[in-house]
Amino acid sequence: MRSLRWTVLIAALALVVGTAFPASADHATRPHTPNMHTLGHSPQPGSFLVPDGQRTVNSDIAFWGNLAFNGNYNGFRIIDITEPGDPVLLSHTLCNGDQGDIAVWQDILVRSWNTKRATARDCDGQVVPAGWEGVHVFDVSNPADPELVAAVELPCGSHTATLAPDLANGRVIVYSNNSSSSGCTPTEPGQTPAQAGDFIDVVAVPLDHPENASLIHREPLAGPTDTTVATGCHDMGVILGSVNLAACASADTTNVFDVGANALPGGSLADPVFLYTIQEPGVDGHAGRWHSATFTWDGKVIILGWEPGGGAAPECEATDPPVKKSMFFYDARTGAKLGQWTLPRPQSAAENCTIHNYNTVPLRSGRYVVVSGNYQAGTWVTDFTDPASPVTVAWSDPPPLVPTQLGGAWSSYWYNNFAYESEITKGLNVFRVSDPRLAGARVLGHLNPQTQEFTIG
Repeated sequence: MRSLRWTVLIAALALVVGTAFPASADHATRPHTPNMHTLGHSPQPGSFLVPDGQRTVNSDIAFWGNLAFNGNYNGFRIIDITEPGDPVLLSHTLCNGDQGDIAVWQDILVRSWNTKRATARDCDGQVVPAGWEGVHVFDVSNPADPELVAAVELPCGSHTATLAPDLANGRVIVYSNNSSSSGCTPTEPGQTPAQAGDFIDVVAVPLDHPENASLIHREPLAGPTDTTVATGCHDMGVILGSVNLAACASADTTNVFDVGANALPGGSLADPVFLYTIQEPGVDGHAGRWHSATFTWDGKVIILGWEPGGGAAPECEATDPPVKKSMFFYDARTGAKLGQWTLPRPQSAAENCTIHNYNTVPLRSGRYVVVSGNYQAGTWVTDFTDPASPVTVAWSDPPPLVPTQLGGAWSSYWYNNFAYESEITKGLNVFRVSDPRLAGARVLGHLNPQTQEFTIG
């Protein structure tokens, strides 16, 4: 409700910020490969060097038609990307909870609220009581003025949200992931605090009445191997079509589930069926956690990344072992390892870096290409058609932030022939990558990057 009056103010501030801080649109000046072409920029300055509650840093991205929805530690922005070289800010809805992971379906946006606060906060003009955490549901039918319509309280919070359409039942399913059991209260006899959050919350949002969103199921996880680790599913990748699998990146043990009709028995979107786990030597749950999961568009390969140092540490230095700066490829049927890609460009001790958020390009050719956001290592494009011998296609790598602080590419995704990067301290950047390996990519009507709604091949 408050976003409408912010629209005009934001437009004015954008001019001021652009004048006062021209370096905010500096993705054109970064070191990069010649085939990585810079296009538009939508400024949203922010910093982790200010107290919690004052942060406006940028997080994840989702897309619907010609709109990009850019999550933010204070709400989310809606940006018109009809002209990728000239993105236009439509609104910034304020919601003062951390990270703000988002997912979109038609006129519905779901936003995660991760952590209990000691004092009340504000979300779109409504009071969020002290101690509350969960997901908020917005009506975004008017992009200039979204409206908060529901709040679903979840006792272990919501760090990320993955959405899957369940149109036969007139709803969308949201997998809410709490990332950690820290702060959770044991609910069963003999349960330790570390075990208390070892699950996925399944939330249903009715399409006709999103105000009736509710928790409908809690799916337990297998693992972790080290039971002293505060558990939880950090994020999930889902592929539908003829495959119907979900991969939950969790602590030291990724869980893979059957979520629909396929050759496997019994799973559904609302009630996933556990299949197997994936582990990797060096991903120990203490140095970091499995962070993100996605699939190739044929559903044959799972791509996993983790976050050593919690995303704040410089884990991509030349002296760091490959396991700390790699993405990993596994057979989606069995979990067998197929290969890994290691970031080939060393980062400095002043740059936080991991392989963070990414998606695969929907290519008709059958090639496997992934676009990844890697904090201060920037945006990279990698061909892993042969998972045992991946090849770098393109990259754009920003210099270290001064003063030293957490920043860089939170998420980088391919959408309709462009790469979109959410840069933590600066805003939304747009790139075009020219390479024949990217020819024939499908144009999509929308994209939640954690969800592949069909298969190719």
